[in-house]
Amino acid sequence: MGKVAFLFAGQGAQHPAMGVDLIDASPAAADMFAQADSYRPGTTDQCRSASKEELSQTINTQPCVLAHDLAAARALGERGIVPVAVAGFSLGEVAALTFAGAFGTREGFELVCHRAELMDTAAKTHPGAMRAVVKLEAPEVERLAKEAGAECWPVNYNSPKQTVVAGSPEACEKLDGLVKTAGGRAMKLAVSGAFHSPYMADAAQGLAEYMAGGHMPKTPLIPVVANMTAEEYPADSDASAELLSGQVCHPVQWVRTLEHLRALGVDTFVEVGPGKTLTGLVKRTLSDVAALNCETAEQVDAIASELLKAGE
Repeated sequence: MGKVAFLFAGQGAQHPAMGVDLIDASPAAADMFAQADSYRPGTTDQCRSASKEELSQTINTQPCVLAHDLAAARALGERGIVPVAVAGFSLGEVAALTFAGAFGTREGFELVCHRAELMDTAAKTHPGAMRAVVKLEAPEVERLAKEAGAECWPVNYNSPKQTVVAGSPEACEKLDGLVKTAGGRAMKLAVSGAFHSPYMADAAQGLAEYMAGGHMPKTPLIPVVANMTAEEYPADSDASAELLSGQVCHPVQWVRTLEHLRALGVDTFVEVGPGKTLTGLVKRTLSDVAALNCETAEQVDAIASELLKAGE
C-alpha cells in the first residue's frame, strides 16, 4: 500500500439513503451515526429516508454529509486503512479537520450545524447562483467572470478545465452566453446560494465569532490541506480558525490542494462520503495516482482488501 489520502465529500454530493448500509457492516460507522443522532436527533433518519429536496436544504445537507463522510472514513480506519494526510471539499473540510482531531466529534457536529445556519441565512440575505464552467482553463473563466459583472467570481478551482463561478443571478445568466461564445459550457448548479463568494462574508464573520467564543480548533494530528491556501493547517489555533472561517467566502483551491498532497508523496486518493465527484476531479488533475470512491459497505470492503493486499 502506498501513501493514502482521504478526501472528504462536500455539499452537493448528498442523496437519499446515503451511508446507512454502513451501520450494519461497521461498528465504527454505526457508532458515528449514533453519535450524530445524540448531537442532532434525526440525522440518521434523514440520511436513510429524507427526499432529495429535504437533503438539499443547507441546514440538513451539511450535518448529514458530515455524518456519512466520517462514517465511511472510520469504517476504513477500522479495516486498517490509515491516511498520511487529508483534505475536504468545502463542507468536507470540517469533516477532514474532525477526523484529524482538530475538533472532537461533538464539536465538529456543533460547528457544522452552526455553519449551515449561517450560510443559509447569508444565502437568503444575498440571493445568488452558481455555474460549473467546463472545457475552458481557469484564466479564461476568470476573464469571462469579470466581463459578466462586478458580482461574479470564480470560487471553486476544481480541475484544470472545470471552474465554478458564483454571483448574482443576473451576472451568472450573462456568463452563460459568454462561456458558450468562448467554446465552453456553463452548467447551472442546484444550490441555494453563491457559496465561497463575498456574498458569504456575514457567514464567515459569524463562524469566526463562534470559534472565538470557546470553539477553537486544536492542532491536527495529521496534515490537513486547507481549501483557501492549499497549504497545511498550522498548529496555531488562531490561524486555523481564520482559515476555516474565511473558507466560506473565499475560493476553494482544489487543483492546488491535490498537487500539494501529491507533493507529500500521496499516490492513492480515497474519497469518503457520498458520491464520486472528487474522485473524478483527481483523475482529471493528476495522471500518476489511483483514485477511489468509498461510500458504501461494499466499497469499504473492496478498497480495504485492495489496499491491504497491495501493502503485503
